[in-house]
Amino acid sequence: MAQRIEHYALIGDTRTAALVGRDGSIDWLCWPRFDSDACFAGLLGDDSHGHWRIAPKSGDVRVTRRYRPNTLILETRFETPAGAVTLIDFMSQRGAGSRITRIVRGERGSVEMHAQLVLRFGYGAVVPWVTRLDRHTIVGVAGPDKVVLRSDVPLRGENMRTVGDFTLAEGESRHFVLAYAPSSEKPPEPTRPDEDLRDVEEEWRRWASRGRIDCPWNEAVTRSLITLKALTFHPTGGIVAAPTTSLPEKLGGPRNWDYRFCWLRDSTMTLLALMNAGYYDEAGRWRDWLLRAVAGSPNQMQIMYGIAGERRLTEWELPWLPGYEGSAPVRVGNAAHSQLQLDVLGELMDTLHQARVGGIETATYGWTLEIEFLKHLEKIWQKKDSGIWEVRGEKQHFTYSKVMAWVAFDRAVKSAKAFKLPGDVARWEQLRRTIHADICDKGFDKDRGVFVRSYGAKDLDASLLLLPTVGFLPPTDPRIIRTVEAIERGLVLDGLVLRYDTHEADDGMPPGEGFFLACSFWLVDAYLMLGRRDDAVTLFERLLSLRNDVGLLSEEYDLKAKRQIGNFPQALSHLALVNSASNLAHSEKPAEQRGDGNEQKPLQEATA
Repeated sequence: MAQRIEHYALIGDTRTAALVGRDGSIDWLCWPRFDSDACFAGLLGDDSHGHWRIAPKSGDVRVTRRYRPNTLILETRFETPAGAVTLIDFMSQRGAGSRITRIVRGERGSVEMHAQLVLRFGYGAVVPWVTRLDRHTIVGVAGPDKVVLRSDVPLRGENMRTVGDFTLAEGESRHFVLAYAPSSEKPPEPTRPDEDLRDVEEEWRRWASRGRIDCPWNEAVTRSLITLKALTFHPTGGIVAAPTTSLPEKLGGPRNWDYRFCWLRDSTMTLLALMNAGYYDEAGRWRDWLLRAVAGSPNQMQIMYGIAGERRLTEWELPWLPGYEGSAPVRVGNAAHSQLQLDVLGELMDTLHQARVGGIETATYGWTLEIEFLKHLEKIWQKKDSGIWEVRGEKQHFTYSKVMAWVAFDRAVKSAKAFKLPGDVARWEQLRRTIHADICDKGFDKDRGVFVRSYGAKDLDASLLLLPTVGFLPPTDPRIIRTVEAIERGLVLDGLVLRYDTHEADDGMPPGEGFFLACSFWLVDAYLMLGRRDDAVTLFERLLSLRNDVGLLSEEYDLKAKRQIGNFPQALSHLALVNSASNLAHSEKPAEQRGDGNEQKPLQEATA
């Protein structure tokens, strides 16, 4: 069975990624891309669905692990009564193509080790034809896929598995390299693992040294930035929400989604996190991916795309996989890609505006494209939609969706004025006023004095924490203050925030999910904007304590079970961490930088 989600660590090569457990087992890997079929799918089933374990034979093992500082190189130390060894895991794309390198080094005494490889292509369904070229090399082929394992440990076949036994004394090392290639091509050439290790370490440290957020939480910020870099598909600049599919939002439940795609919902937060940290090249490539992905007819805009901008993300189920701890069904693809979500149009406009403000040059067709999307939004902003959380029940007039429609026209006005761009500014200003008034009338509960999840509703939504962040109203407005306080009472427990009350909301799914970590960071930002800095710092450090032993966060946290749940590691959680740290560290760069210069007045002034 797979381990607890937080017992995994990430390695990757900015094209795909693998999850390595504390027991030395790689239980998840899609090759050659993040969204390819998995060849190790044990994470969603058991060992027979694919894994690669290297560990001591002894069951009496103490495990500690770390990333080498400022890298994505994982070191797992196994200590047994007979001695200690360190397993070094990393991925590289240099030279011979994508590959995983595993180096085992003896640290003390003498330790008997066992290596076991179970290749299963097609998400655990396809057993490859395995050929042993010699005692140290095997090749596995099935359909379009081929992998080659080379090792200085003798390998043998045993019960549809490839295994190897060896004893490691202090000062000795053994090497394993698993490389991918299309089955129609020649096997990848051998590599020099120790040289590869030095090169990869140097590359990661050079990249990490460019980060410029200086705060008391530098280690956590750097680890989050490295994680975001690892979730970037280098050929296109797209960033996946997570490298996994179907890790549950509730253990044993059906809320299991494929997150190996790029969400427009996250686009402005992504851009700002990268720019605030000094990674303007990566921010520019993300912006370029966004423009390419949405290019075309505005009425065909999607809420998410594939890592190269693919639009067809058909959802289907894998009945042969039982799911993580029985959480079924296991899904590939995501049907939500075809939903109408008004908020993504605001995200598009905000991202491109923030890129201009940050000095990132926009493609020549960018503004023309934006004007066409504004024309489309003018026609549809009054429609019901599925909302930021992609509910699969009845569409509603979600308040946050309307706010982001307001953001779209607000940013159009600001870009046109600041950068002298052509457009019907007077028309956009009128639409901005109309939408703002509509939200304050219909998305506001006058009896309680708070904004609500959807028009006419009584329930709350964590996305309302972003209203001052995007500049819809100043954080000093009593409507904002009361809304934050209502969310504290209704959606917060032990400092953690629910997206919404799934027991009350009709979203087409059974009730129950964990506390959403990104929303909890949004509460940090809200506290900071409301002048509650001590509360902001306390909550931020509480959230940092939920990271696993190597600094990674999933999508959600189960307070009752005290464990991470949801797809892992989650880009949005780490984006929110970086942005909150930046907000706390830079008084001249407040949390509401997205809405800086907004023209809305506080309630007491607006009604005076």
